[in-house]
Amino acid sequence: MVSTQVHQRVAVTDAAASLVRDLTTKHGALMFHQSGGCCDGSAPMCYPIGMFTTGPSDVLLGSMNVGLDDLVEIYMSESQFEYWKYTHLTIDVVAGRGAGFSVEGPTGMRFLTRSRMRDQAELEHFGLASA
Repeated sequence: MVSTQVHQRVAVTDAAASLVRDLTTKHGALMFHQSGGCCDGSAPMCYPIGMFTTGPSDVLLGSMNVGLDDLVEIYMSESQFEYWKYTHLTIDVVAGRGAGFSVEGPTGMRFLTRSRMRDQAELEHFGLASA
């Protein structure tokens, strides 16, 4: 798995990183926004920089290094982040076609988010551990 720091909010699998590199060749620099819908609508959406505008209510979860010159930033709405702040997210890719305008749609693959609860060290690092 590709990693950008010791304690991180989000990571990317090698398979997803490979697809991001391929998509970057075709579309230019990319970014992700973890959408807040249900079912397919809760998938990480991948957009060329400038196609999706983040606002003051979006949280930068982190940046992933997929082996390119630039890091790929991942965002989520602030209200959704309140629900997910105790989880570590991993962007992965599987065969299939997702919904929405994410750039991987025509490839026959779709991004998805896998999550797990943070361990104690991660909770402490992000100031989420209870006393």
